[in-house]
Amino acid sequence: MKITRLLFVTKFEELGFDAVQSLLSLTKADLNHIVFINVIEKDRFAMSRVGYRKDEEIRLREAANIRFIDWSENLFEQGLEVGVYIVVGSLVSEVIKAAKNEEADLIVIGRSHKGVLENLYSGSDVTELLRRSATPVLVYKHLSETAISIEKPFERPLLAMDWSPASLKAVDYLKGLKNVVQEIGVMHVAGEKDLKGSSAMAIQKTRKETRTKLRQICDIFEAEGIKAREHVYIGDPDAEIEKAARDCQATMIVLGSSAKTAWVEKWLGSTPRSIAEKSVYPTLLIPPEKV
Repeated sequence: MKITRLLFVTKFEELGFDAVQSLLSLTKADLNHIVFINVIEKDRFAMSRVGYRKDEEIRLREAANIRFIDWSENLFEQGLEVGVYIVVGSLVSEVIKAAKNEEADLIVIGRSHKGVLENLYSGSDVTELLRRSATPVLVYKHLSETAISIEKPFERPLLAMDWSPASLKAVDYLKGLKNVVQEIGVMHVAGEKDLKGSSAMAIQKTRKETRTKLRQICDIFEAEGIKAREHVYIGDPDAEIEKAARDCQATMIVLGSSAKTAWVEKWLGSTPRSIAEKSVYPTLLIPPEKV
């Protein structure tokens, strides 16, 4: 799959033009059109004592428009097409609508900065978008909020495999980025219950079987000219995926996104959601096929 059209979601204070620039290596994977969207949520300018404030909406629209004009001129000079949406409404609904209208191949959004309790009861925009979007979503961590320097996030992705349809779909998605990706780490986290038997020999047999499956995925990438290496970790998936990203000097974490229901995901959690919300690494979530 190629990435030709990218939808970049910004509230400006979370993601700026430096993030856009770091994604321009995707032009080697056929990116030629970037669409910006700024969603003005009504609670930003509606005050209970004075009611709906049209003047505040206009101010926010014009401030966004000025910023987008500057960004667009820069991208025009680099030969890219640019589109802009400045809309009032619900962030997730408007982003999904724009992604469908623009036939976007990738949505880029900053991670939520809601508090723990707020996320628990109302959920985050990112979680809701991941649950509803049929388009892959890159949860981008602003360069200033990470302890790592990532100028080319697609250069060395770490693909966390759980053998779900979504993670297998991620393999095909990454194959389309062969002109951008230098090396892919392919890893799986085996839980304690996955280790068959109590002897060292039995445990090593499980590790070798898992490594063989991962090697088959690596062979798919290497057939496309992408260097790939397999890794097996044992323990809690959230912690081990983050550890593997550090060990492999990854620039991004890639996972198949959860197909769990909203209720199950909110109360029992999911590894893709946790990594997307908490990891310092940009996180690319590939959704399962919508039925």
